[in-house]
Amino acid sequence: MGSDVHLSVTHLAHTNEIQMRDGRLYPVHRIYCVGRNFAAHAREMGGRPDRELPFFFSKPADAANQSSKIPYPPATVELHHEVELVVAIGQKGIDIPVSKALDHIYAYAVGVDLTRRDIQRQAKKLGRPWDMAKGFDYSAPVSKLVPAAEVGDASHLEIGIIVNGQQRQHSNTNQMIWNLAEIISALSRLVTLQAGDLIFTGTPEGVGSLVKGDEVVAEVAKLPKLSFRVV
Repeated sequence: MGSDVHLSVTHLAHTNEIQMRDGRLYPVHRIYCVGRNFAAHAREMGGRPDRELPFFFSKPADAANQSSKIPYPPATVELHHEVELVVAIGQKGIDIPVSKALDHIYAYAVGVDLTRRDIQRQAKKLGRPWDMAKGFDYSAPVSKLVPAAEVGDASHLEIGIIVNGQQRQHSNTNQMIWNLAEIISALSRLVTLQAGDLIFTGTPEGVGSLVKGDEVVAEVAKLPKLSFRVV
């Protein structure tokens, strides 16, 4: 499944590379994120999960990073964490049927969608785009990637985040409103997916604020932990 991922993106003028668990490099092409894909989180954000179709937003490719130190971003006093299962795409696809969608997954990782919540809240109020709330520097920390074949079924994995030793978020990927195959299929009807694309698949309830000095550990079963300090 997508074993040619490195070669297939070498034509790109600019790529941001992240590490696999075995030390190989995965060049990041684009980053897509699914909004409100856990019912309880949709409710805590004021949504109606029984009525919402999947929707997507983007982060710049170089927001993906594996740094142990994440700078607190400027222009916010309300930086929030959102732990997510991340899917790495391994082969090109457009209008992918649900039945074939999982074949396009090359690897998995743990990710945190960092969000300037105050900027997002103001953007929503004014009907403006979310770009500066979601797409800032270092806003997509990810763990080392693990090949999909080594992970196996990712539809029933515990997911959570611990801040300063205290559990903040905890759920299971089986609580997703839209499963991985449905997410990939829906996104492929909007854009042509390419090897090198990362998809953040949604966060459970319990999102909260981070401040300088916080120690963060994000976890998804079967995957390496993602650990960083806010500086």
